[in-house]
Amino acid sequence: MHPESPLETLADTPATPDQIAPEGITHPPYAFIALLALAGAVLVIALLGSTIARGSQFDFDSAIMLGLRIPGDLATPVGPVWLRQAMIDVTALGGGTVLTIVVVLTIGYLLAGRHFLTAALVFGGTVSGSNAVALGKRLVARERPALVDHLVEVSSASFPSGHASNSAIIYLTIALTVMQIVPSRAARWYLFGATIALVTLIGVSRVYLGVHWPSDVLAGWSAGALWALAWWALGSWLRLRLRLRLARR
Repeated sequence: MHPESPLETLADTPATPDQIAPEGITHPPYAFIALLALAGAVLVIALLGSTIARGSQFDFDSAIMLGLRIPGDLATPVGPVWLRQAMIDVTALGGGTVLTIVVVLTIGYLLAGRHFLTAALVFGGTVSGSNAVALGKRLVARERPALVDHLVEVSSASFPSGHASNSAIIYLTIALTVMQIVPSRAARWYLFGATIALVTLIGVSRVYLGVHWPSDVLAGWSAGALWALAWWALGSWLRLRLRLRLARR
């Protein structure tokens, strides 16, 4: 008998959860969902951005920001003294340095576990999404709110909120793609719920600290969530195709 070739050995190797989609479920049109979600993310930024670029303002922006400051003292936020520092700590979780570290560590962990498809999805979704946010900021070029004092230093344009959009893109893309290889339903729901809570807190912290209008954050959340959904759908489509290809062998 001739020894098996490496390709024959690979073909006989059982597929891992990272390579295939679960069996026994009805599969929606994942490719269509991915394209629709990407289009929705672009549309949110384009429509709101064009409205803001024409000089339009939203009444709720001012009302919310003023409501988070002591009347007559716009340099002091409402709430106990410790809340200000807590918000500064939370907002750092959506900063470029922390998000980069999270992406690098996540990809490294996935590669170490041989989850190559999931690692590629995380890399593609986070890098492309962050570049899209940077482009949106340059095109709209909305000034930071001057209605209240800023409690942290900022330099870039205001729309969309980079912290809100990038945290939604990165944390949700990681959560949704990693959920596809987590076997426990309870663990998947915990991962999803914890990620939603984290992204929400980061966005709220930007308004509380006075460095973003609420509409900046809402646009960032919406576009970021749609972007992450697109990469979840792409991952589901690729896993389904791999499973069908393996089934035909």
